[in-house]
Amino acid sequence: MKNAHAALALVPKEVFAVAQVFVDAGEEIALVGGPVRDAFLGLRPHDFDLTTSARPEQTEALLRKAGANTWDVGRAFGTIGGRIGDTVVEITTYRTDQYEVGSRKPQVAYGDSLEGDLTRRDFTVNAMGVRLPDMTLVDPLGGLADLLAGILRTPVSAEQSFDDDPLRIMRAARFASQLGFDVAEDVMRAMGEQAERLSIVSAERIQAELVRLMVGKRPRAGLDLMTHTGVADIVLPEFSRLRQTVDEHKRHKDVYEHTLTVLDQAMSMETGPDGAVPAPDFILRFAAIMHDVGKPDTRRFESNGTVSFHHHEIVGAKLTRKRMRALKFDKDTTKKVCRLVELHLRFHGYGEQAWTDSAVRRYAADAGPLLERLHRLTRADCTTRNKRKAAYLSHAYDDLERRISELAKQEELDSIRPDLDGKQIMQILGISPGPQVGKAYKYLLQLRMDAGPLGEEVAKERLLAWWKEQQ
Repeated sequence: MKNAHAALALVPKEVFAVAQVFVDAGEEIALVGGPVRDAFLGLRPHDFDLTTSARPEQTEALLRKAGANTWDVGRAFGTIGGRIGDTVVEITTYRTDQYEVGSRKPQVAYGDSLEGDLTRRDFTVNAMGVRLPDMTLVDPLGGLADLLAGILRTPVSAEQSFDDDPLRIMRAARFASQLGFDVAEDVMRAMGEQAERLSIVSAERIQAELVRLMVGKRPRAGLDLMTHTGVADIVLPEFSRLRQTVDEHKRHKDVYEHTLTVLDQAMSMETGPDGAVPAPDFILRFAAIMHDVGKPDTRRFESNGTVSFHHHEIVGAKLTRKRMRALKFDKDTTKKVCRLVELHLRFHGYGEQAWTDSAVRRYAADAGPLLERLHRLTRADCTTRNKRKAAYLSHAYDDLERRISELAKQEELDSIRPDLDGKQIMQILGISPGPQVGKAYKYLLQLRMDAGPLGEEVAKERLLAWWKEQQ
């Protein structure tokens, strides 16, 4: 309660001003859901979700009376948005949703009480309200007790709750990560029994919950819950398949557990807001859980008793791209995650055979803006219990980073370009735009990688010599 009073005292005065207008008009209004839950956890509310006895038309009129600009968030569902200054509120009429079996779209009916509205919500910890402006707590389902106990329960039976809205299955996993809560046994059981119903939920909504899970404080817990209940078989089958690589003869490590450890270690290397990889970093974390998804398809038991996973990074990158496309991730995020998966093995062998400056340049150039993330993913990928081997790999990567840093001081490593651009190439060789210009450019880029910056005059000489050989 002390946490809540301190956090709710930070709610903008505009929210209370709006509430007073509603109360003066004879309507009830309350802050509900996540903002109330977060307040009891000592977190300052940033989203102001309100519910009211007023119908949408009345809500719109009262918001305008309070001086707000208004818009439809979802009038069909009873929700109107408003802005006063920098404060945005969303106000929804009390509801009682009814779903048809097999449908994801509720039949909206307006309710007549705050208590009734709260019972339709996903989990009891989100089914608390604070009446405004007098700040009275309304908790008909014991949400505060569950918050204190750190457990997720549903207001009605878990089976009915997930049948009403299958996305709540993903939200359970997300809250396990975000809040660090355990899940009640009946909730866990219903997640498994109804996991298939996620097939009727849009990929965009599933993706949104998955992202929130991954950037939570305990993504490992959320992923484990998804895997244990079979939800991952539907949402992230490439990840859940990693359990199939368990080798009863212990000829190689448990890839599933290794992957979760890599995730934990990658997270530990995220930085503060001003660092190279500010936490929480979805791209790094998702690359960590997908970096070995190519192993089930590439595992081979060799005649000498060893196990190989040749080219699993290439296969893994392709599988990751396919899954991210299915989940409707944007192209830029997909490209970055897949590139990290593809490059995560590049470092191996560095300590066994000295790399040339050209190889170091190429490593950094191939990573490009992902270099800092690649540093962390590569280091996190070392989960060996052999302390000597771990120390050796750590020292080897320290040396690689040192060489990259030294070379970067000599040249702009993150934006390597040939010493001559396309226009200069055409002018020197007396040719028009076409394939030959591209070939010459690639030759100069390779020369730049191998020898470092040459300067325009030397590059011109080398280009003319190369061109003569081509004739």
